[in-house]
Amino acid sequence: MSSRIGAFMLLIFLFFQILSVSALTNGFDGPALQALKAEWTKPPSSWEGADPCGTSWVGITCSNNRVVSISLGNLNVEGKLSGDIAALSELQILDLSYNTGLTGPLPPNIGELKKLKNLILVGCSFTGQIPESIGQLEQLIYLSLNLNQFSGTIPASIGRLSKLYWFDIADNQIEGTLPVSNGTSSPGLDMLLETKHFHFGKNKLSGYIPENLFSSNMTLIHVLFDGNQFTGKIPDTLSLVQTLTVLRLDRNKLTGNIPTSLNNLTSLQELYLANNEFTGTLPNLTSLTSLYTLDVSNNTFEPSPIPSWISSLDSLATLRLEGIKLNGSIPNSFFSPAQLQTVILKRNQIDSTLDFGTSFSNQLEFVDLQYNNIDVYKQPSSNTFIQVILADNPVCQEEGNKPNYCSAIPPNTSYSTIPPTCTPCDQGREASPSCRCAHPIIGTLYFRSPSFSGLFNSTNFEILQKSIANFSKKSSYPVDSVAVRNIRENATDHQLLIDLLVFPFGRESFNESGMSLVNFAFSNQIYKPPPRFGPYVFRANPYNQFSDRGGPSSSNMGIIIGAAVGAVVLLLLLTLAGVYALRQRKRADKATDQNNPFGKFTTKDFSIDAPQLMGAKSFTFEELKKCTENFSEANDVGGGGYGKVYRGFFLWTTHSHQKGSTRIFARRLGVQN
Repeated sequence: MSSRIGAFMLLIFLFFQILSVSALTNGFDGPALQALKAEWTKPPSSWEGADPCGTSWVGITCSNNRVVSISLGNLNVEGKLSGDIAALSELQILDLSYNTGLTGPLPPNIGELKKLKNLILVGCSFTGQIPESIGQLEQLIYLSLNLNQFSGTIPASIGRLSKLYWFDIADNQIEGTLPVSNGTSSPGLDMLLETKHFHFGKNKLSGYIPENLFSSNMTLIHVLFDGNQFTGKIPDTLSLVQTLTVLRLDRNKLTGNIPTSLNNLTSLQELYLANNEFTGTLPNLTSLTSLYTLDVSNNTFEPSPIPSWISSLDSLATLRLEGIKLNGSIPNSFFSPAQLQTVILKRNQIDSTLDFGTSFSNQLEFVDLQYNNIDVYKQPSSNTFIQVILADNPVCQEEGNKPNYCSAIPPNTSYSTIPPTCTPCDQGREASPSCRCAHPIIGTLYFRSPSFSGLFNSTNFEILQKSIANFSKKSSYPVDSVAVRNIRENATDHQLLIDLLVFPFGRESFNESGMSLVNFAFSNQIYKPPPRFGPYVFRANPYNQFSDRGGPSSSNMGIIIGAAVGAVVLLLLLTLAGVYALRQRKRADKATDQNNPFGKFTTKDFSIDAPQLMGAKSFTFEELKKCTENFSEANDVGGGGYGKVYRGFFLWTTHSHQKGSTRIFARRLGVQN
């Protein structure tokens, strides 16, 4: 009986184990996600139940019952990333972006996610050293760890990621030198021949930029090393990477002459070398015919006149030559490049007359000549709008009412795609372009090196707004409309900052699923802005108005499927339990018959109806003690070489089938052993 009960209980236990893992989620992935959830103090509200794949946990994508993607962008998740995530052996995408409550170091075993392609942790609060094991993620394509609090050094093992396309660690506290290979066993960043993006800005990286970091075999298009502590000269090998379109080395401690070999970078569109310690003079860079932006401000060049070759850069839109000891007058053709929009020449020694002439660019918007020696200004025709700043020049030192160009007000714009005629919304809601009040996703687009600088020409921003709206519609995202506003330039690094508002479709606020979907498009760089905007990063503001927060978000179909599968499994297990119990009972009855010395009693061949002993039976000591009345002397029948012999008495019971009827009887027999 006990064996039957034990078997039945085991089957019931297995049944509940199966239900706890889920019929639709792999037996390893389910517990791993549960452990991940347990480590978070604030997991997504829809993460309920035991079947992530079957009940549609938000942000979880499954294929063949295996978890292949976790995307939880801007869902206010809080806690730490557990090492249990390494059990998700089929995981290809891990995106936890914009959850500022995610803290602590990354688990050291994260390198066990052998199939991971996208590791996106933009805008969280992770800390500590980037694990060396990341170099084991051989399938990795996107590595975005920017806007966190990582420290330590860049792991040399990242050089083994031969498929890496995007490498972004900007806006952290990472220090040390750039690791390069030694040609034998030690890997380095020079091995990343397929990588297109080195985004390392705003860290504490130091030392020389290694000569052997770059080679003609590389395919880099963006090298962003701005805002670090690099020293030494620009390596000549940099000019071998002829695929480069954006080069930012500004705000470091680089020295020496700017190499003329940069002329070999004929695809270069953005060149930022400002705020270093370069010496000599600005070299002739006329071969850079695709250049949109040239910024060499605040270096220690020797005094020199304004370079005449600058006017030959036909694509030039932004020119910044602040504080580099330029002297003399401004050439008449200086403002002639057709795309020129912004010119910064302040803090130099430029004198004489400011005259735009008649061939200046019709796109010119802003010219800053503060702190120079201009004594005459010939203004262009009245139908031309150019904001000019000549404050702290002799032309502005006369007493009395001063003209507008003598003030030092930087350019700004109040442009917005939200109509100003919309009625103000209440309860923290915002008006959409159609004046509908809702709770949009709000964040900031940081364009790291746009190819334009004009803030007053709204055409570029209208193009951006339409581009995002069309992308959302084409991708079937739950988006009604998008808006842009508050357009400004960061005064330190000259990044273009634009506030983005994404409005929900058919409801007042986004649910968690819609939020995850929209943020995924930006964090994984699926959305590509118009080329003129260049590389970007999106940083979403926290969102607290989810339409499904606080209620169940699992689909009804998932619940129905789960219940049906559970019922089928229960029925199957109960059937198996019944068959097993029946077989065990038959075995027990058979064993009892075999162990009963009178179990096969028959009177067919005997003249008496007493039972005949069929085989031997073993007795326990307690049974013998009872039958012999504790081995009483009265039952002593003799002795032998093995001790005394006693007789004993016991009761037996059997069935009789004589004459077709059954009688139950008991007799006291004496059996002498």
